[in-house]
Amino acid sequence: MTNLLEVIDKSKRIIFLTRERYKHILKHPEMQNKIQEIIDTLENPLKITDYCLEKEIKYYYRYHKERKSKAKYMIVIVKYLNGKGFIITAYFTEAIK
Repeated sequence: MTNLLEVIDKSKRIIFLTRERYKHILKHPEMQNKIQEIIDTLENPLKITDYCLEKEIKYYYRYHKERKSKAKYMIVIVKYLNGKGFIITAYFTEAIK
């Protein structure tokens, strides 16, 4: 599993993006050329929420007012294993969950 990206998030934890997960993210057409936005969302999120079913999963949100779509929040979903975070997916959504 090769890492495409390594980011230190707002809480000073290391988060990785693998090539396999990036391929998955690119299945969302609006996520083309959004690597910097993913980094920005992790480094300076508007909000971080917990996934109610699994405490190791966090949702990172950042608002993008310039988007024409109603889906103005980028969400980056991260799972933490052994103190390290791994991006599961990222896409735009209309609201914070």
